[in-house]
Amino acid sequence: MTKNRPSLSARSVLSPENLSLIATVARTGSMAAAARELGVVPSALTYRVRQIEDALDVLLFDRSARQAQITPAGAELLRSGDHLLCELDAVAERVKRVATGWEPQLTVVADDIISRTTLFELCEAFYALKAPTRLRLRSEILSGTMESLLSGKSDLALGVGTDGTTIAPAFSGVQTQALGEMVFVFAVAPHHPLALAPEPLPDALIVEHRAVAVADSTSRGHGLTFGLLQGQDVLTVPSMAHKIEAQLRGMACGHVPLPMIQHHLDAGHLIRKTVQRGPRIARVGYAWRHPNSHPQQLPGQALRWWLDQLSRDTTREALLNRQFRFM
Repeated sequence: MTKNRPSLSARSVLSPENLSLIATVARTGSMAAAARELGVVPSALTYRVRQIEDALDVLLFDRSARQAQITPAGAELLRSGDHLLCELDAVAERVKRVATGWEPQLTVVADDIISRTTLFELCEAFYALKAPTRLRLRSEILSGTMESLLSGKSDLALGVGTDGTTIAPAFSGVQTQALGEMVFVFAVAPHHPLALAPEPLPDALIVEHRAVAVADSTSRGHGLTFGLLQGQDVLTVPSMAHKIEAQLRGMACGHVPLPMIQHHLDAGHLIRKTVQRGPRIARVGYAWRHPNSHPQQLPGQALRWWLDQLSRDTTREALLNRQFRFM
């Protein structure tokens, strides 16, 4: 190619005006026809096309014939250019809507016990708004859920404990509300040694059998544990799905959220056993932080939408007590 023209960067020539120019030449089939349509002299149009080709180091048109035939490289530029122009329009629209109070991104962290189906249904309903806010989902365990909020990694936390062990102090700028209660039941596989043991099971008997516990995802300290007995052998796993799998295999015993295993109980894959300590009931809530650390200011519109959904009894019930089907 000729290199005596002023060199331009590839990025600088990929403007909406130049993409439109290339599209016009491709559609009309000649530089002269495109120049007439654009209201410029043919030499000026040819010069601009040459600048674009030099910057990209490709030939966009085959000039060996009478008409300007677009090359495969030129056709690809037009296809990609259409996507680029659409994205530019979308960016402009998002900028306008962000200016009206929509956050650029909203991060929602959910504890492992939160219904994944309900969470994704909420995401689908949010996307139906066509809001400019991008959603990001995180998953944490126990105190790791609140830690994600306090550290600024998340804007809304679902499934935080409200028993005083994981709630943030009042001065942290975090607000909390109750989601409800979740019942944890003691369950074992039909072939587990405790399956045929008389009820209620005493701690002295349970401690002789391996328990399975989900590791707290906090990065600070040792995290929280529930339902373990001193001296009991423990299998530690990374998620509630792993815990249920271990109990289905008869490898261990332990307390599990009832909505997560109800279908296994119904099918006889797990057996619910009463224990002397009784069922464990966890009080669960949700929490959010103010983006500017000023509690008197209203949250952004995306967070307000989520908080409005969470204020509904049906939403809170579904997030906690909807039966799981991930196994």
